Amino acid sequence: MPSEPRPRLLVFDVNETLTDLSALAPRLARAGLPGHLLPVWFAGVLRDGVALTLAGGDVSFADVAADGLRTLAARTGLTGDPEEAVRHVLAGLAELPLHPDVPDGVRALRGAGYRLLTLTNGSAATTRAVLDRAGLTGHFEAHLDVAGAGRWKPAREAYAHALDSAGVSAGEALLVSVHPWDTDGAARAGLTTAWLHRTPGPYPRTAHPPDRSATGMTDLAAQLMDMPAA
Repeated sequence: MPSEPRPRLLVFDVNETLTDLSALAPRLARAGLPGHLLPVWFAGVLRDGVALTLAGGDVSFADVAADGLRTLAARTGLTGDPEEAVRHVLAGLAELPLHPDVPDGVRALRGAGYRLLTLTNGSAATTRAVLDRAGLTGHFEAHLDVAGAGRWKPAREAYAHALDSAGVSAGEALLVSVHPWDTDGAARAGLTTAWLHRTPGPYPRTAHPPDRSATGMTDLAAQLMDMPAA
């Protein structure tokens, strides 16, 4: 077990880390888009958003996601109105379910005295809507998005925005994410990291390795609850 000090703050990624994005596939299908292309669309959103950040742009997740859906509609020969398809799919983000392990894990961590907040490349309002339905909003002290930093994760400024909001140093915070690129970015910004390996894929050898790995939130909570208070 790693010997790092107990973190004061746990920073949670949202899309795919807390939420089950696969629930959007039926919504794509109802909009006339191939549901099996959901991973392709979402990967493209992340690619384009990060690329625009690197180029100096300041764009919202919703705008990049909408462009990706328009491209998907054009490439797959959508016969209906593409703007209606965009609205229908994006409305589903606020209705995503949480992974089954998330509620118990969040409650256990909060009960153990950890400070929790969320940091997403998406929308803080969408995060609140999802967690409101699960009765978990109050377990987090803040819900942040990268609009406050003007740069998408994994830019250092995005993590600094969360640290500044909570008033902690990088070494006092632990990022929890399912995304290796997010884990790598947080590590390079000085945070400790925990990677949730929800899928069988290996962690990339080219990325900075996580300090911890867990199969889900309840597993992570069990690990962190054993850590002595600072």
